[in-house]
Amino acid sequence: MHILMIAPEPFFEPRGTPFSEYHRIRALTRLGHTVDLVTYPFGRDVDLPGLRIFRAGRPPGIRRVGIGPSWAKVPLNILLTFTAIRRALSGRYDAVHSHEEGGGIGVVLAWLLGVPHLYDMHSSLPQQVENFGYRGMPGLATILRWLERLMIRGSKVVIVICPDLADTVRAIRPDVPTVLIENAPGSGDAPTPGSGAVIRQQLGLAAQTPVILYTGTFEHYQGLDLLFAAMPAVKAARPDARLVMVGGSPAQVEQARRQVAQLGVDDVVIFTGQRPAEEIPAYLDAATLLASPRSSGTNTPLKIYQYLRSGRPIVATNLRTHTQVLSSQTAVLVDPTPAAMAAGMLDVIENPALAAAVGTRAAELAATEYSEEAYIAKTQRACELLFSNGQPTVAEESAR
Repeated sequence: MHILMIAPEPFFEPRGTPFSEYHRIRALTRLGHTVDLVTYPFGRDVDLPGLRIFRAGRPPGIRRVGIGPSWAKVPLNILLTFTAIRRALSGRYDAVHSHEEGGGIGVVLAWLLGVPHLYDMHSSLPQQVENFGYRGMPGLATILRWLERLMIRGSKVVIVICPDLADTVRAIRPDVPTVLIENAPGSGDAPTPGSGAVIRQQLGLAAQTPVILYTGTFEHYQGLDLLFAAMPAVKAARPDARLVMVGGSPAQVEQARRQVAQLGVDDVVIFTGQRPAEEIPAYLDAATLLASPRSSGTNTPLKIYQYLRSGRPIVATNLRTHTQVLSSQTAVLVDPTPAAMAAGMLDVIENPALAAAVGTRAAELAATEYSEEAYIAKTQRACELLFSNGQPTVAEESAR
C-alpha cells in the first residue's frame, strides 16, 4: 500500500518521537508498503527503501523546535498542513498515517481522500501541558483535549506505545481497534561487552568505581531533581560512587551543574552533555546501574527498552510510567523520594548478586517481549486492521 504519513517533528533527530517514527517507517517498508513522509523543515534525511521525504517550508526566524508544546509549532504546523494537502492532491494514497498532533491534519485529509486513517499516539496531548510545565495555560489543555478526541474518533486504527494510552483511547472511543506497539527498537542498541572500558578511561574512572548512569533529556518530567537530591546520601555511604549524566542542552547542563553544586555533590557528578546515539551503548556497558527517576507522566520512557537490553540493573521510580513495563523482577522499584532513590541505588551497588539477578532478568524480558520480530508482527497486525474491509469490531489488539 502507498501511505501518506504526517509527522510534526524534526525528522530525523535523535530523540523520542522521531526515533519512533523512523522505526515505524522501517517496519512498514519491510512489510512491502511505501511511505511519503511530510515533516518539518528540520532534521537530516535518512535513506530507507520505499521512503520519500517532503519537508514543509521554514517560517522566518525559526531555526529549530524543542521537545513538547511550543508556540513555534503553530506556524510550523500551518506550513505542514499546506504541504500535506499538496501531497494528498498530487499522489494516490491508500491510507493516511499521522503522528501526534499531525492527526488533526490526517483525519481531515483521509476523509477528503476517502481512505482510512491511522493515528500513531505517542502521548496524550493534554497531559503534555502538565509534563512540560504549562499548568498555567488551561485553555491550551482544553484545545488539545478536543483535538485528541477528534483524532481518535476519526481513525480506523490507533497505535499506542504503552497500556496507559490504550486506556485513554478506550475512554474516548471503546470500539476503535488499538494496537500496542512499544518503542523498543527506537530506544537504541544493546552494548558490546567490554566497550565501556574506553568510556571509563575517558571519564577518568577506575574499573572498580561504581557508576550510576542516566541517559536522556533534561526536561522537567524526567525527575532529575529527585536523582540529584538522592546523591548526598549516596555520597555519604559510598564516596567512591559517581553519577554520570548523559544528555541535556548546554543551558540545561549549566543549570544542573549549579543545582548539584548547591547540594554539595558536584565532585561526584559528571556531565557529558549530549552524545551521539551510537555512543550510548558503550556508556551503558560502563555502568554499574541505570537510573530512571521520572516523576510525572504515564508514558514509558524510551530509554527503558535500551536499559533492559543492556543487562544492567535498573533503579526506577515505582510509578505507572515504569510499571507498565518493569516489575520488581526486572528492576529495583522505589518510591519517588530522594531517600528511597538513594537506598535503591546503594542496595544495587553493595549487593552484586542482586544486581546480576535483576540485570539478567531484564535482558531476558527484552529478548522475549521486545524483540525486532515482535515489533514487525505488531506493525503487520495494525496494517491488517487498517486495510481490512469494513470496520473491525475488536476493541483492542495487542501482540503481547
